[in-house]
Amino acid sequence: MERFEVKRGIIKSMNGNAGLAKLATEFFNDVEVNADGVFTASFAILTSVTAEYTQDGKLQVDVEQMKGDDLSSFLSEDGGREKAMQSRSRWSNFLDQATGYSAKQRGDKAKEQAKKFSKARSAIKMAHKSIEMSSTITQETIDKAHEMIAELEKMIEEGTAPSEGRVKKLNDLL
Repeated sequence: MERFEVKRGIIKSMNGNAGLAKLATEFFNDVEVNADGVFTASFAILTSVTAEYTQDGKLQVDVEQMKGDDLSSFLSEDGGREKAMQSRSRWSNFLDQATGYSAKQRGDKAKEQAKKFSKARSAIKMAHKSIEMSSTITQETIDKAHEMIAELEKMIEEGTAPSEGRVKKLNDLL
């Protein structure tokens, strides 16, 4: 499962998940939509594509692709390679329109998110080390640090990138 940043205003202009499902009909076959507006579809080597806009304004997708013998036999059929290339192209074009970002921009946004997660994890490790090594930190400060660490860890578990401000507060506390 992957999550992509969505350009501001895209979800609203597409009318949310209903618009996303409509967009999917332009790129995929056998589009089925459930009551929540989450669609499932397929095309060529993409055996299953499931996508939705999340509450926090991200595009969440789950893609299953042919593998092994199935993929080999599909590629060896007449026009198999062309269909495989077309499915990759359709996938990329779908993401472009659904997120409002190009492939390069999506990659840059993903790196940005990964950097935020990394900084938060690093701050948590440093906080634990500081608490362990310092003898001058008060119990009140330690308790506050543990609260902040729990908050950051919860955000990381949920897949929400902690803001730089929250990470900085933890660093500044110790």
